[in-house]
Amino acid sequence: MASGCIHSYETLGGLDGPGLRTVVFLQGCPLRCGYCHNPDTWAVGGGTESTVVEAMARVRRYRPYYGKEGGVTLSGGEPLWQAPFVAELCAACAAEGIHTVIDTAGHPLSLPVEKALGACDLVVLDVKHADPGKFRQLTGGDWRGMCEVLAFTKARRKPTWIRQVIVPGWNDCPDDIRALAALVADHPSRERVELLPYHGLGHGKWEALGQVSPFADVPAMAAEDLARLQGLLTQALA
Repeated sequence: MASGCIHSYETLGGLDGPGLRTVVFLQGCPLRCGYCHNPDTWAVGGGTESTVVEAMARVRRYRPYYGKEGGVTLSGGEPLWQAPFVAELCAACAAEGIHTVIDTAGHPLSLPVEKALGACDLVVLDVKHADPGKFRQLTGGDWRGMCEVLAFTKARRKPTWIRQVIVPGWNDCPDDIRALAALVADHPSRERVELLPYHGLGHGKWEALGQVSPFADVPAMAAEDLARLQGLLTQALA
């Protein structure tokens, strides 16, 4: 049985999949997104080691809150960095009729990663940027992992929500939105494609780690600007 390193649990999550959800934040991430609101989940070796049995005990405890309409979301950090544990936890949830989501920024495919993706009910894929160069600028990483997960969900017709955080000055021009639409338009099982507003709510965590977010001076995304871009995206996908 696989074990994993868990950073924390969150109850009553309302933005992490359908319904109310218990969110399991896994420790460790290969990306270094400048706007990350959980930089304390990056380091490998942090968190609390947990077995699937121990994690399921926590999941069951919160079931009265999320019920049949919600479920469990595995986030991070990057959950697919701990794919064997994630696959077993998703399977354990499925055995008890608990809906599962993997909230990921992508990861190079391997048998454990494919098993984890196959075991969940829904993938929430964070497409940081549709351009590989800008993806690297935003995250410090390679976009191929994201593309491989996207291709896997297309091929397997895995239910998928596609998201992109819109950062003013980085991915908020019409060409960026059209590029995102082109990347995901042929996804046969995408249930939604949505834009999320950049905010600075995680800056305090950066400061607690003795760091400064490179986006500390970037203003929050205005609601009316986000709505305009979401309309453009919807039109491009029509």
